Amino acid sequence: MAGFAALITFFLCTQLRKNLKRDGVNSPWSQYLLYAMCTAIALMAMSFNYESRPIFQLLIYVLATGVVTLPYTVEEFRSSRSLVNAVIPIVAVGLLTFACEHLFPKLYESIDTFMESAIWFAVIWFCAMWFINRRQNKALEIERVKRRNEEEQNRMMAARKITLESEVKQRTAELTQQKEELQQTLAELKSTQAQLVQQEKMASLGELTAGIAHEIQNPLNFVNNFSEVSIELLDELKEDILSKLPEETKEEADDIINDLTQNLAKINQHGKRADAIVKGMLQHSRASTSKKEPTDINALADEYLRLSYHGLRAKDKSFNAGMKTSFDESIGNVDTMAQDLGRVLLNLYNNSFYSVAEKKKLKGEGYEPMVNVSTKHITLANGHNAVEIVVSDNGMGIPQKVLDKIYQPFFTTKPTGQGTGLGLSMSYDIVTKAHNGELKVDTQEGEYAKFTIIIPTNG
Repeated sequence: MAGFAALITFFLCTQLRKNLKRDGVNSPWSQYLLYAMCTAIALMAMSFNYESRPIFQLLIYVLATGVVTLPYTVEEFRSSRSLVNAVIPIVAVGLLTFACEHLFPKLYESIDTFMESAIWFAVIWFCAMWFINRRQNKALEIERVKRRNEEEQNRMMAARKITLESEVKQRTAELTQQKEELQQTLAELKSTQAQLVQQEKMASLGELTAGIAHEIQNPLNFVNNFSEVSIELLDELKEDILSKLPEETKEEADDIINDLTQNLAKINQHGKRADAIVKGMLQHSRASTSKKEPTDINALADEYLRLSYHGLRAKDKSFNAGMKTSFDESIGNVDTMAQDLGRVLLNLYNNSFYSVAEKKKLKGEGYEPMVNVSTKHITLANGHNAVEIVVSDNGMGIPQKVLDKIYQPFFTTKPTGQGTGLGLSMSYDIVTKAHNGELKVDTQEGEYAKFTIIIPTNG
């Protein structure tokens, strides 16, 4: 029976070591169990010596008892209790048999049959429990494998989920970018469509205005020409015929001729005013045939500044004003309608020079008229590039009460006979509609006026 107990101890130590390895427990008890296995084999071999047999048998049972108690005293072997339960009856019956045989021989002889039955019962119990434990272990192993597979699947699914989320984010970003591009393209198409519709309307209105202006031009020419001729005829009449009249009628005739001359002069004056308005209408309604082409903005601004200044000097020799320019050389060429943009600049320059000239008449020698022109490359709020052209002066400024009307056709701040009120209106249309830009004004009455042109670029 002691030899069988030694084999059971050896087997139990083997299983406990396997369970430690299965559970992934790194413990010094694995090494101790290996020593116990070797000790069990050695004690079993020594127990065959008849003289010292009882001592070694006792040691075998002590070793077996110590191994059996491990699952109940050491936490690492907690999962092996079901296996130990199969071994406990054999160890207990063997130890009891050994004690009765050596300590109570007479009692042992009387219960010998009972002890043999107990031994067989313990063996059958061991076999049954071993079988049940094996089935449980297989079930546990299957469950463990299943759990590992589920964990692996979960890990793979988590990794796949992360990959899919990354792909979804990337795709969402691409779709968002495409959406923004499409929205920008749609906005550009709508803007282009609006410009085309506006150009079509302006072209139709321009044709109508041009036709009316041409029709008005002819009678205006007759009025102006015949008023001038009539004034000349009255002058001749006054020189040749008035002297031949009697003294009593000469004074009355002279007054009548003077009144007629003054009336004709007023007719001629207002006829020329109407003629200037008609010419402005023709210029304002003229359909632009310009195409956008690369233009040196700095050269264009400087050229028309000199042209405006010398044009005014040719009309009024006493006119004089200072000019300052600050050009951004990094601008380069910009796609614009050079001829139309030149008309805008020329109109702004003429207004500035007129304003400083009027202020010079009021202030006298203590005032230095100055017109400033600058260009600069800027970035708009939408991220697009643009060119900024600023025309400023230290002249009369614009009254705040009429600031909202300056872009209206036929509205002017100049005295009657000195402006048609079409220049800024035409300039506003060219900048905002033809170039899709902005024309802004900043002014303080009696101090300064500053006009800012913003032209978007393709860069």
